[in-house]
Amino acid sequence: MGITVRHLQKRFGDFSALDDVSLDFPAGELVALVGPSGCGKTTLLRVIAGLEHADEGHVFLHGEDVADVDARERQVGFVFQHYALFRHMTVFENVAFGLRARPRRSRPSEAAIREKVHTLLNLVQLDWLAASYPAELSGGQRQRIALARALAVEPKVLLLDEPFGALDAKVRKELRAWLRRLHDDLRISTIFVTHDQEEALDVADRIVIMNRGRVEQAGSPQAVYDHPANAFVCSFLGAANRVPGAVLGDGFVAEGATRPVTVAADFSGPALAYIRPHDLALEPANSRQHGGIAVDVRRVVPLGATVRVELATRDGEPLEAQIERDAWRALALQAGDAAVAVPRAARVFPRG
Repeated sequence: MGITVRHLQKRFGDFSALDDVSLDFPAGELVALVGPSGCGKTTLLRVIAGLEHADEGHVFLHGEDVADVDARERQVGFVFQHYALFRHMTVFENVAFGLRARPRRSRPSEAAIREKVHTLLNLVQLDWLAASYPAELSGGQRQRIALARALAVEPKVLLLDEPFGALDAKVRKELRAWLRRLHDDLRISTIFVTHDQEEALDVADRIVIMNRGRVEQAGSPQAVYDHPANAFVCSFLGAANRVPGAVLGDGFVAEGATRPVTVAADFSGPALAYIRPHDLALEPANSRQHGGIAVDVRRVVPLGATVRVELATRDGEPLEAQIERDAWRALALQAGDAAVAVPRAARVFPRG
């Protein structure tokens, strides 16, 4: 068993941070909580940790109801975005802090603490910095030390609140790959909050998308990305063009186009289609490919193996296509040229 929350309610004045949230986090999984600012991600994490108390509902850690269990007794490791290391302590002392703070009856010997701390510092590949102070470390190193300190108390659950949010893009990418490898080795039930959808898709076993204190959808990254439950999930998780039109039979026809795109829909009539940039093909304006959306090429951004093409419809609505580099060269289009955008796939939802 892992972590279970049932019917959690949490209000701050008139603001509902958690609105009847029920979730299961199986043991050993790495789960990402994503959603816009203020959706309840961090509040949920803090309620699980015992740093906040829910107004209603229950939290179970490995089958035990911890409503009346103090945060210090929950065996939860918590890593904050801004490290929260003690600046006056060395790296070694920071990692040892939780062990030395235990009640005397459960406190390890100094020899055991030294062995444990060096084992953890080796685990995060920073034992050579044991005598350094936090101010002497890079942001990525400080975050790894914060994680080692959280692991020192042998938590049953590890909670990470935007652990890489204060780091630059290159370091973030390196650390999220490192976190995935570390999790695969330790298999501790882990929940991490992130505002970076790519990070969630890259690292997590499962993703939970939250909005306005509620759970919109939960599932594997691929399942949620390929089969979004609603328009919010589709637009939030990954880039998507929002195109008005209508579902007619088993096809979607964009406004200003005549060619339908085959879609899975259980309704007909006015619709909004969400089209991923890689599902939007481009043709020259004089192409024989009729029925696409007439667009103008506004900007071309090379991204290594792919090219991001910023477009505008005749009504000035922005669209974005992602084209493989060789395919883009074959099109011979440039900024300022007219073109035709042809959707290859779309997710459609009724338009009110």
